[in-house]
Amino acid sequence: MKNVYFIGIGGIGMSAIARYFAFKGYRVSGYDRTPSDLTLALEKEGIDVHYEDRCDLIPEDVEETLVVYTPAIPQDFGELVYVREKGYRTLKRSRILGEITEGQSCLAVAGTHGKTTTSTLTAHIFTESGAGCSAFLGGISVNYGTNLLMSHTPTVVVEADEFDRSFLQLHPEEAVITAMDADHLDIYGDHAHVIEAFKEFASQVSGTVIKKYGLDISPSDTGAEIRTYSYNDPRADFHARNARSDGFGHFIYDLHYPGGIIEGIRVGTIGRVNAENSIAAAAIALTKGVSPSEVKAAIGTFHGAKRRLEVHVNRPGCTYIDDYAHHPAELEAAISSIREVFPGRKITAVFQPHLYSRTRDFAPEFAKALSGVDKLILLDIYPAREEPIPGVTSEIIFKDVTSPEKVMIKKEELMDLLRNEPADVLITFGAGNIDRFVEPITQLLK
Repeated sequence: MKNVYFIGIGGIGMSAIARYFAFKGYRVSGYDRTPSDLTLALEKEGIDVHYEDRCDLIPEDVEETLVVYTPAIPQDFGELVYVREKGYRTLKRSRILGEITEGQSCLAVAGTHGKTTTSTLTAHIFTESGAGCSAFLGGISVNYGTNLLMSHTPTVVVEADEFDRSFLQLHPEEAVITAMDADHLDIYGDHAHVIEAFKEFASQVSGTVIKKYGLDISPSDTGAEIRTYSYNDPRADFHARNARSDGFGHFIYDLHYPGGIIEGIRVGTIGRVNAENSIAAAAIALTKGVSPSEVKAAIGTFHGAKRRLEVHVNRPGCTYIDDYAHHPAELEAAISSIREVFPGRKITAVFQPHLYSRTRDFAPEFAKALSGVDKLILLDIYPAREEPIPGVTSEIIFKDVTSPEKVMIKKEELMDLLRNEPADVLITFGAGNIDRFVEPITQLLK
């Protein structure tokens, strides 16, 4: 095999695998729907990317070409139909990740939220400590500026995605499970099937499952040892005590774990939610033998993952944070963390709903979570892979939001609104193309 061709190369998970094969010396190219920061970065790294459905740009040598595709690509997409008809070897992204990690010490982080930050921090701890790891991440590490880390050690950290049951292609040695909320109901149908998939994932772990305290994973679900973590529940195997803020949004705590106490850990990223993520990452590192002092040091030097409570402007009277949250539980966690960090300040949130099906399935929960801000600016739904669903618009969220101020606008109107109405603490939320506004908003506020 000489060529690896990607259909949907600009996705965060796909681009990491594309970089991996380029690093290994294969000729890598691919298609994506629109240019983005990620596709432009891939092009700068020497990977050919095109943005039209062009079968003629697929490597012609069928026997020497592997085609990797994302489940977000429609089954009737021209290039995908073509490679199947011509007999190319085609694999879903999740399957190829399973093949890459086979035979290695796979440390997987799963969960309906928290997994990107936790996996990125886990990879940072192993890298900083000198233990080393490769890593396939679902976000861009701020420390390393990439979603792929390469190492010659046999340890590989993977963000295990539950969408399309992708994580069931993995057989980890150790796994963290951060949350099992109802999500991706277009795939699973109901919450019970989401939980069932996580139990199946846990059954494929050979060493240790580290679950958030209270999650419904029991010894009957897995042959692995089960350990628990929590922000502050003393019944968990790994938990914080004496937690306090340093006055700038960073939490300091003493970590109690089965081997003792690590005093005075300062979390390099802001908010309670990141303090909890750091406990999960510490748990997997300590379980794998990283020393307590190295764990403590690495948590302090971690700068987060892009679009995860990422602070872009922070000066007296003006703060701007961007976050990927696109599920009600994520929004609630992020908003409560920001309230705690910036007490007494006016919080304005810009939210772009992601997927018609998710908006339909969770409209009341979205309205409840977003009612926690002082002002809501609600944008149209970002469709991603979906066709419109009759009657499903942002209005079904908007009508039930109880914030003191709320407005629903098209994204083209956003910058004008922000120019005319300066915000105290501004947050942009969403998993769609709202990230295109991060740089213009940052420049406006600076």
